[in-house]
Amino acid sequence: MAHVVLIPGLSCGPVGAVCTQAALWKLTASTLRHLSLTSIMKSKRKTDHLERTASALRREVVAAAKVCEIAHESPSVKSLRLLVADKDFSFKAGQWVDFFIPGVSVVGGFSICSSPQLLERERIIELAVKYTNHPPAIWVHNKCTLDSEVAVRVGGEFFFDPQPTDAPRNLVLIAGGVGINPLLSILRHSADLHRDQADKGSSCEIGTIKLLYSAKDTSELLFKKDILDLVHEFPEKIACSLHVTKQTTEISAELKPYVTEGRITEEEIRDHVSAETLFYICGPPPMTDFFSKQLEKSHVPKDRICFEKWW
Repeated sequence: MAHVVLIPGLSCGPVGAVCTQAALWKLTASTLRHLSLTSIMKSKRKTDHLERTASALRREVVAAAKVCEIAHESPSVKSLRLLVADKDFSFKAGQWVDFFIPGVSVVGGFSICSSPQLLERERIIELAVKYTNHPPAIWVHNKCTLDSEVAVRVGGEFFFDPQPTDAPRNLVLIAGGVGINPLLSILRHSADLHRDQADKGSSCEIGTIKLLYSAKDTSELLFKKDILDLVHEFPEKIACSLHVTKQTTEISAELKPYVTEGRITEEEIRDHVSAETLFYICGPPPMTDFFSKQLEKSHVPKDRICFEKWW
C-alpha cells in the first residue's frame, strides 16, 4: 500500500456480474465492528498499512461493501468492483481505502481507481490489486469471489478536488506500475468534469491533462483501453505517453503511437512546467523521489507537487 506524502497547499478546494441497485445490502453492526476494531488491534507490524498511514486523515465511516465484479487487468493485477450502499460513504479522486477482510487480521490499503461520480451514480468503487505476498493481496487473488463481503474506509491527503471558484489548472500525472490507480481516478474525475462543463456549463473548469505512465511492458500497462478512450474522447484536453522498460514482444498497432520504449525522462516533464500546472506522482519510491526533486530543480513550487509512494 501507499505511504502518503503531501506537499501542503495542493488540495484544490476529486468478468463478473452486473451490479444493480437491487443488490444493495448491509452488514450487521457487529460484523462491521469486528472487521474494523479487531483488524486494527491485530495490525502490529511496521510494514502494515495502518501503521504506515497512521498520521493520514481518514473519514469516520466504515462502510459495508460487496464484490460485484472481478476482472484480470494484467498477468499480475486483478480489479474489483465493489457495491457500497452507505450514502455516507464518499471519497475524493486519488484517495485510498482501508480494506477490512473477514478472517484476515491484516488490513489492506488500496487506492480507488474509479471516479467519484461513478459512486454517486451507481454506488460503485473500483480497485486494482497487484499480487504480492501481503495477506490482503493474496485474499484478493486467491479467495475473493463474487458477493464476498468486506468493509472499507476512505483515507489519504493525495487527491484532486477542484471547486467552481478555482482558477483552471493543467495537470501532469506521472505514474509507475500499479501507481496508476489513484491517477486514473483523477483522470476519470477530470473527464467527468469536462463532460459536466460541456453539458451544463456549470461545473468547475480545468485545463489540459498529460498522463505519463511507465510499466515493464504493455501487458502491465493497466487500463490502457480506458485511458486511450479518454484520449480519443477529449483530444484537445487529454494526452498520454506510455512507456515500457522491458518490452520483449511486438507492440500492437493501436498502442504503438502512444508507446515509447524506455523510461520517462526529465526532459518530458520539464516540457510541461508552467505556472498553471499541478503535478501528481505515484509509483515506486525511487521514481517518485527522482521526479519530485527534478521538478523542484525546475523551480516548480512545492505546493504544486503532490506525490504518494508505493512500497
